Parts: sequence; structure tokens; C-alpha cells
Amino acid sequence: MTSTVYARELADFLRNRRSRLRPEEIGLAPGPRRRVAGLRREELALLAGVSTDYYQRLEQGRDVRPSDDVLTGIARALALNAEETRHLRALARRAQQPPKPRRRTRETVPESTHRLLHSLHTPAVVVSRHLDLLAWNAMAAALYPGIGPTNALVDMFDHAEAHGRCPGWRETVLDYLGFLRAAVAADPEHPRAREIVGTLSIRSDEFRQLWARHDVRESVSGSKTFPHPQVGELRLDWDAYTPPGRTGPILIVYTAAPGSADAERLQLLATYAR
Repeated sequence: MTSTVYARELADFLRNRRSRLRPEEIGLAPGPRRRVAGLRREELALLAGVSTDYYQRLEQGRDVRPSDDVLTGIARALALNAEETRHLRALARRAQQPPKPRRRTRETVPESTHRLLHSLHTPAVVVSRHLDLLAWNAMAAALYPGIGPTNALVDMFDHAEAHGRCPGWRETVLDYLGFLRAAVAADPEHPRAREIVGTLSIRSDEFRQLWARHDVRESVSGSKTFPHPQVGELRLDWDAYTPPGRTGPILIVYTAAPGSADAERLQLLATYAR
């Protein structure tokens, strides 16, 4: 891994965000001769308060070391939200660091996490930073018949192809893409990340389009709908818990509001847990 990889990730992110801005959104006339989507580089550079040459080098992934003030100006010009701004700063920071040898180890689930997982009376799973399913409890097995050591994101696309999309499919996929994007930003050359992105890019046109958007989400909670053959459809809230100072594995717990129909279905589901 080299800092050049991070610079390319930064460059891709900047180009994507610039292509989304429309001239009329910042008070510029669209004009009949525009041949590029979004703003021109010189327009974005002017808004950010940097030279066109400097900004062009950033988008080309060349050796640049933007200051905090420059990054603030670029984030403002690109109309980035707080999550996207943090992502921009993280990419820029890593692009400036000299290459270091990286020792990758296989993610495992600590015994204490296993005990916590199986003490819960609600569905819960443990996933790696790349969304590989590492462990699950009996309620999760009852909720998702056929659960196994698969990848949650790959499974969402395979499920869509084989069984049709459940309600909330796209929102869940966007949450998962946010998880994977964070993992890629931390280690763009990780073999598992490259395998997942490569596999889904071959299988799905929609994945390629969504991944190319460089959407950033720091999702730690959300909701997901599960169609179940015995108890019916359950829409459950989920929360992700990552051990302090680590990027994985991640404990994801599914719950339902007390007294709700989904809570009643969860109670019924418990009779199928083994």
C-alpha cells in the first residue's frame, strides 16, 4: 500500500462531488457550451479560494498537501455535509502520510463478544469491517433461515436477484455501502475489499453505479425489513457497536419498539430459535 492509493481515492471523491454540482446552484448561468457534468475545475477552484492548477493536481492524485484551510474551502465549495467533510479530511490526511508496511490479520470474534452475543434475547450478529458475517445468535438464525458465513452486502444483491427486493432494500444497501466505503478509505488495497467490490462490480450494474457515487455514511443505526415465512414481515431497528479504538468486528443488534406489532412477531420468532 502506498500513499498514492489514498491520493487516487481522494481524487475520485473530489471529481465525483464536483460533477454533482450544477452551475445554477451557485448562481452561474448553465450556458450552451458546457461539455462537462457539474462545475468546471476552474469554477470550483475559484469558489474554494485556490488556484486552478493546485486543484487540478488534487483531482489528478498528484503530490499535494492541502492545509486545513484549503480543505475547509474545498468542502464549502463542494457543499459537503459533516460526514463528507470528515471523509475528505481523512483521505487527505492519509494521502500525505509516507507509505508504511501494513500487517493485516484475520478478524476474529473475541470470546467475550461471543458470550454477549448469545446472552441477548433479540437477533444479533457480528460482522467484519468488510461486512463478512462472523457470528450470530439463535434469534438471528430464526430471523434469517439459512444464515451462514456470507457477506451481508453481497447477500443483499444476491437476494435481490433471486427473491426480489424487500421493502427498504435500497436504504439498507446504502447503509452497508457506507460501512464498506469507510473500510476502503482506511485501507484501499485490502484484498477482501477489492474482492467484494470486484465481485459485485461484475454481477451488478446497480452496484457499480452506487459505488461510483462515493456516498459517505457514518451509519451506526437504522432499520431493516425481514420477510419471514412463519411470522410475517418484521421491520426492526438496528444499532452497530464497534469496540473502542478498533475498526472491527462490529456487533449489530436488532430490536423492536415495546408493544409494537414487530415486537409481538419477535416474541413469536423466539419459538423458532434453536
